[in-house]
Amino acid sequence: MNKDKIDLTKPLPQQITYSNILFWGAWGGIALMTLTYILYVFHILPPHVDVNLVVQNWDKGVQEYMQITNSPHGWGWIFLLHKGDFINFLGIAMLALLTIVCYLVLIVGYLKVKDKLYATLAFLEVLVLTLAASGILGSGGH
Repeated sequence: MNKDKIDLTKPLPQQITYSNILFWGAWGGIALMTLTYILYVFHILPPHVDVNLVVQNWDKGVQEYMQITNSPHGWGWIFLLHKGDFINFLGIAMLALLTIVCYLVLIVGYLKVKDKLYATLAFLEVLVLTLAASGILGSGGH
């Protein structure tokens, strides 16, 4: 077998790295969500929105609920990480960003083996995911 050929029956090193990051990152995100939920449930950190106010208003639309509870829009939750009900977003954000981190690993790996097509596709995926996460395109659900 030619040394320059890639054995497609075996995963590439960057694919193994991708899966390891995804595995440990997912478990880390779940652990972080569990920890931050405990901080919220046991009132170790005070909530931004009192649970009674949540219950009184969960029949409202998103915009009305956000106005009543003075809750932030988009990435505004970052400024409320000292609140028990918003620190929970850290684990969710971590899980959401895992795919981007994994694709960055793939880009590097594909460039090492000179696979420009897959490197380009992974790069485009990172661009799309980053653009979607940025909020630049608007709120999408209206």
